[in-house]
Amino acid sequence: MTGTRTDMKPRLPATLSDREFLRFSAFVYDQTGIKMPPVKKTMLEARLQKRLKANSIDSFEEYSDFVFSKEGRATELIHLIDVVTTNKTDFFREPAHFEYMVKTAIPNILERRGDFLREPLRIWSAGCSTGEEPYTLAMVMSEFASCRPDLRVAIMASDISTRVLQTAHSGIYPEERTDTIPLNLKKKYLTRSREKSRSLVRICPQLRSMVSFKRINFMDNDLGIVEKMDIIFCRNVVIYFDKQTQQALMQKFYRQLRAGGYLFIGHSETLNGLDVEFKAVASTVYRKDT
Repeated sequence: MTGTRTDMKPRLPATLSDREFLRFSAFVYDQTGIKMPPVKKTMLEARLQKRLKANSIDSFEEYSDFVFSKEGRATELIHLIDVVTTNKTDFFREPAHFEYMVKTAIPNILERRGDFLREPLRIWSAGCSTGEEPYTLAMVMSEFASCRPDLRVAIMASDISTRVLQTAHSGIYPEERTDTIPLNLKKKYLTRSREKSRSLVRICPQLRSMVSFKRINFMDNDLGIVEKMDIIFCRNVVIYFDKQTQQALMQKFYRQLRAGGYLFIGHSETLNGLDVEFKAVASTVYRKDT
């Protein structure tokens, strides 16, 4: 006799044990520098459920064994990092920074450096998420350079998450995400999708050509950047790091900047208490003097 079985119970979602949480959180810290206290356990469990489903794995114990295996490190590690990193950003976020950059930082750099025909002014958006920050920088610098034909600008944008870098590289966003862009810049630098029902916009080719994207893990000893930077934006990133990790990262930024270069960090962040040589020149703005 055939028929539908009624005694089969639906499979319950896997639960993350304290032991596995500690294993994952230690691994995430080692790989990314991100601290995950016990209050993050529920969040981590919910985010990792997606990876269990994608790999047809039934338990977190089985998933952790897979991630830490040779095969898992090669194929799954990058997806694990993608789901545990937080990616919140907006166009023209913390606008005072962009005003300070064009009114103070860049004029000082121009005076100090002089000729930009051979070597462009270099800006690094470190922890760029889905790309709103580097494209904001591209808009601001395109406007600034319109009266400086001798000024060439190169913007590098990096993140540890390949998922957000794919979005950033495409330069395509839901139109409602662009509400913070001034109207005159929207008209100049954004194009609407031909499919009106989709309400998408794309960053224009001129701006996209100014930005290069690269996956960088701040925990790597060698960040793989040859060029010295004039300006580094790393905002609302180090709040997820402990003091030791923050200090190590700031020392890397210090080495990566030219003398006279500027570092911009998030409004809720500070370098107070860190043993670094940056000089505070404005709220959450620092300069490398030598």
